[in-house]
Amino acid sequence: MSGKNHLYVLWTNADPVTSEKMVFMYTTNSLIRGWWEKVTLIIWGATAKLVDDNPAIREKIREAQEAGVHVTACKACADQLGATETLEKINVEVKYWGPPLTEILKNQEAILTI
Repeated sequence: MSGKNHLYVLWTNADPVTSEKMVFMYTTNSLIRGWWEKVTLIIWGATAKLVDDNPAIREKIREAQEAGVHVTACKACADQLGATETLEKINVEVKYWGPPLTEILKNQEAILTI
């Protein structure tokens, strides 16, 4: 593999099946199988509430983190949806993502939106 090897996954779809069968399956396997050197999963919008409400999804996050996936969340979304405390308890980085996302897009970095 050559070039950029950092994948960003912008996770906005709060469907639990999509979360399990695409988001976590791909991010985790991307590192385990060496498809990407780094993977960052960005929790945005309704997914913050899904994480807050769903213990099975929190377990998937733990598994992804153990595989090396960096999991982070939009602070504005998490605060507005009342999920910040839960996200921080499971070691998810919570920060304002507007400016960093803009830079990722302007730099044409690898980003997958789900």
